[in-house]
Order: sequence, then C-alpha cells, then structure tokens
Amino acid sequence: MGQCEKKWFAARSATVLTAAAACTQGFASLTAAAASYRQALLAMYSGMHASGRTALRGLLWMIFFVPAICPAQALQYTETEVSLKTPTGTLSGTQLLPAAGSGVPVVLLIGDSGPTDRDGNSPLLVGTNNCLKLLAQDLARNGIASVRYDKRGIGKSVLAAGAESALRFEHFALDAAAWARQLRADQRFSRVIVVGHSEGSLVGMLASLQAKADAFVSIAGPARALDEVLHDQLKPRAPAAVFEESERILKSLKQGTQVEEVSQSLAGLYRPAVQPYMISILKYVPRDVLPTLTMPVLIVQGTSDLQVPTADGQALKEARPEATLVVIDGMNHLFKMVGADPALQMASYSSPDMPVSPELIMAISTFIKALPPH
Repeated sequence: MGQCEKKWFAARSATVLTAAAACTQGFASLTAAAASYRQALLAMYSGMHASGRTALRGLLWMIFFVPAICPAQALQYTETEVSLKTPTGTLSGTQLLPAAGSGVPVVLLIGDSGPTDRDGNSPLLVGTNNCLKLLAQDLARNGIASVRYDKRGIGKSVLAAGAESALRFEHFALDAAAWARQLRADQRFSRVIVVGHSEGSLVGMLASLQAKADAFVSIAGPARALDEVLHDQLKPRAPAAVFEESERILKSLKQGTQVEEVSQSLAGLYRPAVQPYMISILKYVPRDVLPTLTMPVLIVQGTSDLQVPTADGQALKEARPEATLVVIDGMNHLFKMVGADPALQMASYSSPDMPVSPELIMAISTFIKALPPH
C-alpha cells in the first residue's frame, strides 16, 4: 500500500467516525465534518494510484454531495446575474462567488455547440441536464468562483446574435476572451481559468490565447477538426447517399466554397445561412491549436462519453505532452457517472438533479489549487 493510500484509509476512518457522531446532530454537523476533509483529499488525489482513486469514489460522493442537500450549504456561495457588452448586444451570464468573497480563483465555463445555454441545456434535447450549472455549484463549494453565460443568440443573449449568415466561429472566441478579460480586471479574483466543454474546448483554447488566461481546462474536447468529427459520426449511422452528400459538402466548405443545393436530410447541418460559420470553424484543428497555449493545461475525458471518445483526450495529450490528462472511468459527455448502463446514459440527458462526477470536481479543483500565484 502506497503512502497516499495509507493517508486515504486514515482519512476515511476519521471521516466515518465523525460522520457517525454527526448523525445525531443533523446534516449541518455532517456538512462541517465533510468540509474539513476536502483539502486533505484534494492534496492526496493527484498522487494516488488508479486503484486508490477507485476506492475513493464512495467517500467522494459523500464529501462533495451530502453538503449539496443541506440547507446550510446555500450560505457557502452567492449567485449573481452578470453581463458583458459586445458590439452587437449584451451577453448575459451567472456568477457564483464562494463565501470567501475575494482572493479566489475564477473559472469561465464555455458550453457545447449549438443552442446550448449557460446551464448546459439545449432545446434539441428532451429535458434538462444542468451539467454546467452543477459543475459551477460544486466548484463554488470548493472555493472556486465561476461565470457561465448564454452564447450570443441563445437564452438571454439572443439579441446579440445578429444575422445567422453573419455569425463566425471567431465571434464565440472573441466573446469568451472578453469575458476572461472582464474577470481579470475584477480584483476579487486571484487567477482566471478558462474551462471549455466539447466544442467549447476549442473556443476556450482560442480565448485563452487572446486573453492570456492563467490556465486552460478541456472537458470532453475533440482533438479532431469538425469535418473529421462529422465524418466519424455520420459514417456508421447515416444512409450511404446522405453520408456521401455530407462528405461532398464538407470538402467544398473546407476549401472555403459554399454549396447552393442541400438535401432536406442535411439542411439542419448545412443550410445556406450557416455555411459561412461552418467555413470559419473548419479552419481550426484542436490538436494543432492546443500546442500554441503556453499556460498549464488539464484535459479531462470520460470513458462513457458516446460523443467524444477517450482517443481524443489521448490525441490532445500527445499534441501537448506537458498537459495533465485525467480519464474518468464511467463518466459520460454530460459529466454524469453512468458506467456501461444504456438506460442510465439516456436518463442522464434529462436528469437535472443527477450530480456530476465527483472525480471531475476533484481533478479540476486539484489542478486549479496547484497553479502558481498570478
């Protein structure tokens, strides 16, 4: 047994005894007891073997999520509506500030593609999952502030969109960089970390470069360009004729040329108004962009992600060898622990109260708290 594992078993024993005593005193006491062990667990996690991390999961669930059901926990952070002015309109977001109030790190959370809102929800999905909202809340409970926002054209930022045909991928990167600079100017925050989810990972890479963020975190971020992703997603699922049409369209857009005729089957992807945007994003390959970042990088992938496989995380790691790669067994695209259960996988997309992976919170918290002072 390694030293980290010995410390873990000692911490577990002490926590179990403390929790047992707290049961007669109500959840408030349990919350306080759990909170006292977080820092020690964060410190030992990074050096723990895979077997030790597996053993940690049960306790992590209690340490991170028992406080979530306790009313006293509401006192640990404040929630405020925030905004960012852009040339085309105002973007709206939500800020969570830990009880410490100042001298804390702050993360800028950037959502997935399409009409995904600040909380990680999309009208294209049945129900809500709240993946970004839950992530922000759990980080706040660990002393990390956050801002998450509705992208231009989405939610309360709908009026900032402008014409669909005028939208470019670079607009999202510029918006994220502007949010990061606004956070940098706020004296309450010690460091600014950009966190991007899925397509938001590429947005975050560009924003981190532009705003000179202190660190960057990619969660379920593809390493491949969008045309490669669409190729891999459509080939096993689409009828041959639809797949071949998609390949022809992508080849043309990759060369910067729009396509006049698009079948009804692919109109959602390649309608004329969205083609300029597609041309703009196809210029970027995440595995080529990541090595240009000079700040510390954390890459997180889940083994139960049906949209972005762990091979993408490995490819990003190969592109930036000094980055930290954390692969979370059983975590899906929405940060939920579903393992190999298809029913649980499906349910997670419409379960707003299903918690995010405690190992994800641990990995991000450990990474951020180990960063050198700004």
